[in-house]
Amino acid sequence: MVASGKGGVGKSVFSSNLSAVFAERGIRVALVDMNVGLRNLDLYMGMEDRVIFDIADVLSGVVPPRRAFVRDRRFQYLSLLATTQKKEKFHAGAEDMKRLYRYLRANFDITIVDGPAGVNRELGLASIGVNAAVVVTTPEYVSLRDADLVEQTLHKGGVENRVYVVNKMFRDFLGHSTLPTVEIITSTMKIPLLGAIQHDNEIHLAANRGVPAVLGNDSYITRNFNKIADRLLMY
Repeated sequence: MVASGKGGVGKSVFSSNLSAVFAERGIRVALVDMNVGLRNLDLYMGMEDRVIFDIADVLSGVVPPRRAFVRDRRFQYLSLLATTQKKEKFHAGAEDMKRLYRYLRANFDITIVDGPAGVNRELGLASIGVNAAVVVTTPEYVSLRDADLVEQTLHKGGVENRVYVVNKMFRDFLGHSTLPTVEIITSTMKIPLLGAIQHDNEIHLAANRGVPAVLGNDSYITRNFNKIADRLLMY
C-alpha cells in the first residue's frame, strides 16, 4: 500500500509509475485506487473514459472483480480498479476488503493499493493484510509530521513492513535553513528509506497526459523507479 500524511505529495503519481515499472517486467500488476471520493488514478493512467464500474461496485457485490478491472492497453500485465467519486457510496467493511484481497492474491503477482491521504477509516481498510506500506512524504516540516503520524497508525494497525519515499526533492534547496535537513528527515521517520525522487516537471507533465513517466524510456527517472521497485520486492 502507498500512503501519505497529506494530499499533494505525489502519492498517486508514484503509485502509477511504480505499477508501470513492475508491469514492464512482465509481472501481473493490480493497481487499486482506495482514495475514496478523490478518484485520480484513472486520469494519471489515461483510462478515465474506460471506467464503468468501481471498487464500491465490487465490494457491494454489484459486479465481480473481473468485471471492474480495466486492462491498460499499453501494458499487457497491468489492470486498474478505480475508486468511487461518491464517498457516500462506499460502505465496505473489513471482511469485504479481505475478500477482495484474496481475489487479488489469486489473480495477480503484485497489488499496489493507492491509499487515502491522512488517517481515516479508509486507511485502516486499505491496510488490511498488506505485506508492506510505502509512506510518501516531501521535504517539508508539515508533510513530515503528517507522514510520521500515518506511519505510527500503520504500525499500530499491524503493518510490519513500513518504508518511506521522499518525493519532490529540489536539489538546490538541500541544506536550506528553512527546510528539514536529511538528518531531520531520517530522525523523524525512523523507518527505512526506500528512495528519493528529485522534482522533475516531466513526471507531472506525463501524469497530466495520462502517461506514466517511466513508459518506454531509459531516463534517470525510469532507472530510479526501477531501483525503488527492486528494494520494495525485498519486503
